[in-house]
Amino acid sequence: MSTNPDDPGRAPSEEELRAAYEAQLAQLRVEHILLDNVGMLITLGMRRTGLAPGTEQERDPAQVRLAIEAVRALMPQLEQLVPGEIAQIRNALTQLQLAYVRIGGAPPAEAPGSGAGAAGSAGAAGAAAGAPAGPGPANPGAEPGAPQPPKPGEPGPAQRSGRLWVPGQ
Repeated sequence: MSTNPDDPGRAPSEEELRAAYEAQLAQLRVEHILLDNVGMLITLGMRRTGLAPGTEQERDPAQVRLAIEAVRALMPQLEQLVPGEIAQIRNALTQLQLAYVRIGGAPPAEAPGSGAGAAGSAGAAGAAAGAPAGPGPANPGAEPGAPQPPKPGEPGPAQRSGRLWVPGQ
């Protein structure tokens, strides 16, 4: 690379390289870097699914999940900074999530201490077996303020909180 058109064989000096780098930094915006990183995360995540021909040996569900979670974490900022790009990003993220499920990945479980876990699983199993799960007319002795069971067709507490990862959402 030469910055001197009179001497195309001359390598640029360290000062010239630094000046060119500084000029590029002056033009960059954070949202550009975010978009580039999201694109790279999605591309790398898709490659790590091992579904594309020639990438079978690169399959790494943990890396795919990490890419999905990283993009999901950036979505609120991207919605504010680049609202015109969100539909395309969501579509790409959905495709990555579907590929993750296709390779046998499972949606992440609730974080410890967030209400799910052994007690939450037992409560869900009891509710599925027909046992009352919360306070109210069906369970008058239940502790006041305990969460009510979801009505049929309504999202549960994890899905309402936005912490439950559902493919396509």
